Amino acid sequence: MFLKPMLDTPDAPWTLRNARNGLVLARKLEPAFDSKARRRGLLGRQGLDVGAALIIAPCNSIHTFFMKFAIDVVFVSRDGRVAKVYQALPAWRIGVCWNSFAVIELAAGAAARAKTRVADDLQIVR
Repeated sequence: MFLKPMLDTPDAPWTLRNARNGLVLARKLEPAFDSKARRRGLLGRQGLDVGAALIIAPCNSIHTFFMKFAIDVVFVSRDGRVAKVYQALPAWRIGVCWNSFAVIELAAGAAARAKTRVADDLQIVR
């Protein structure tokens, strides 16, 4: 399972990498695996640092209501395969991918920099 390393050792320094090309999407991963953290998401923040990612699971839809910045949104299956990518999703929008298990929220531009596209495999590595 894609999230197993983070579930086993949540406080370890993890990196999110695109297995197809070896490019890094994020070097600072924040889990949102419980109900409270999933509901909060990125709300109330002024931005998301380049190199940071919020991983929300389980999750197959998100919204950017009340947010003050655009984000990249990557929906993935249980095994880390990319199902859908929203690049620079602005505030006051909804992102949905019914067949996904988790969503990764990144600073706008991160998915493009890592050349991430549908069907890529993402890995959580040290």
